[in-house]
Amino acid sequence: MHNFEIDYQNNIQEFTVSEFSNDVKRTIENKYGYVKLKGEVSGYKGAHSSGHHYFSLKDSGAKINAIIWRTKYKDLSFKPEEGLEIIATGRVTTYPGSSSYQITIERIEPSGEGALMALLEERKRKFIKEGLFSEDNKIALPYFPKNIAVITSENGDALGDIIKKFSDRMPVNILVFPVSVQGDKCPIEVANAIDKLNNTDLDSKINRPDIIIISRGGGSLEDLWGFNDELIIRAVYNSKIPIISGVGHEHDWTLIDFVADKRASTPTAAAEMAILKYSDFSSRLSEISDRNEKLFKDLILFKRNNYNLFSFKITRYS
Repeated sequence: MHNFEIDYQNNIQEFTVSEFSNDVKRTIENKYGYVKLKGEVSGYKGAHSSGHHYFSLKDSGAKINAIIWRTKYKDLSFKPEEGLEIIATGRVTTYPGSSSYQITIERIEPSGEGALMALLEERKRKFIKEGLFSEDNKIALPYFPKNIAVITSENGDALGDIIKKFSDRMPVNILVFPVSVQGDKCPIEVANAIDKLNNTDLDSKINRPDIIIISRGGGSLEDLWGFNDELIIRAVYNSKIPIISGVGHEHDWTLIDFVADKRASTPTAAAEMAILKYSDFSSRLSEISDRNEKLFKDLILFKRNNYNLFSFKITRYS
């Protein structure tokens, strides 16, 4: 009788563990090459001490490890964020030593604006719960500021619009604080600028501003995403100097608009809000003069009536 079990076992190819793992590596990497994976960012904690970024992509049924090399991360137009659903493009690689595989990411896109909006609403609820958007925390703008700081890109249209609008208004000292207004560097640079301006008493070269304007032109939800970052939101909230948000155009809203002391629909509107026009200043002076004149006349009338009453009493009881 023929023993099929012996033949079957004799025909099985034998590998060492290393041979098998390397063969699997070649098979997977040759078959898939570059892939696009859609999933939710999980376990993201920012850059590792090495500068590389490690996290996982997951959906309801599976999870895969992901890595972004330090040299690639700086070139990404969109960055990973915990809980955000993304489409990641990269190469599938395996590690024979641990028999594991992962995706090495070279490009990230949000999985539609719906994913961004969901994350935005979650953040908004969080900040509302903490009281960061409360009107009780708002600081009134001074009527006659002497020094105004503008945090924006030095190459953008927003700065030109603001300076142009300032030219037909009351004279003021302008300090331009150049920052990135888009991309990965935007949140940290804007937050650092706010903190530095709030501590200008320690720097004799810079006059402490009476108002800070944070501004950039319009753009897509992705372009403006940095102004929804927690670093910026908390820096604005903690500022002791009143801040005007002039980010985007009229239809653009970001979380900085809710935490700022005033929100302007455009960079130009932010400049208008910060400084009075000459004509407005003249009108304001006339109003103050008229009001003071009336107060002075009322005071004279009050004093005269008191004098008459006092004289009447003296005459009556003397």
